[in-house]
Amino acid sequence: MQGTIDGFSYGIVTPLAAFLMACLGSALGLRCTTRSVRNAGSFKAGWLALGSAAIGSGIWTMHFIAMIGFTVDEVSITYDPPITFASLGVAIVMVGIGIFIVGHRGATPMALVTGGTITGLGVASMHYLGMAGMRLPGTLAYDTVTVTLSVVIAVVAATAALWAAVSVHGFLASLGASLVMGVAVTGMHYTGMAAVSVHLHGSAGSARAGESAASLLLPMLIGPLVFLIVAGVVVMFDPLLVMGDPEWERRSGRVSVPVSGIPGTGPRRAPGAADAGAQDWGPAPGTPGPGAGREPRSPYYDGW
Repeated sequence: MQGTIDGFSYGIVTPLAAFLMACLGSALGLRCTTRSVRNAGSFKAGWLALGSAAIGSGIWTMHFIAMIGFTVDEVSITYDPPITFASLGVAIVMVGIGIFIVGHRGATPMALVTGGTITGLGVASMHYLGMAGMRLPGTLAYDTVTVTLSVVIAVVAATAALWAAVSVHGFLASLGASLVMGVAVTGMHYTGMAAVSVHLHGSAGSARAGESAASLLLPMLIGPLVFLIVAGVVVMFDPLLVMGDPEWERRSGRVSVPVSGIPGTGPRRAPGAADAGAQDWGPAPGTPGPGAGREPRSPYYDGW
């Protein structure tokens, strides 16, 4: 017997909430990755790990919020907790591998392709492992073409996100990149769900009753949601992470530590035309300078 699938049993509520969680995780992860690559000496590995956990948790939370709206009319759906949490671990680890590759190698084509492929496959693995944790009196079947399309979307979205993490440095630009990634990841989820069909065992009347998906999934989502909130607090209390390089560094031409393959980074002091002759400018040897005869001033005095 074929089951009747409804992926939007709560209307637009679950897709919208899922999209917002994907955007939140992506935004935090992108900003943490940007912080690490533009400030190589500031606990780089810690920022990359935080970014990996933020993106992985955001994508996982997006998936299971969307799954709250997934029902099969004839039966109740339950979830296996170990497999469900294993999918969270897969998401964080695989995203972390991709982020660490790009974070240390820069935005080179090889690093982006390798990191994006690993991260995208991790996102797809999280999705289908989470689906394997579903328990219902029936069998799930997938359309191969649609599954392949969902994996391609995941890889492309992951590659674009990694490129944005090391190439987009403004806060508003990163926010826009996170919105695009949220659309792509949510689109990947619903593309994968479009590949699902359910074949029920026996008749609908023999299906056993169970708890609703919301009552099972919401408690599982508390941990990742709390983590995302804590990560957001970390971002808010790091001005450099939110605003980018300080204004005085941009005016003086000072930029962050150079990172191979990442545009916008360079030497600590960017010399200009005026710097070229700075060593030769000034009075001739033995000639009193313009400040000769003045009383010494405090180094904090700005009235010269």
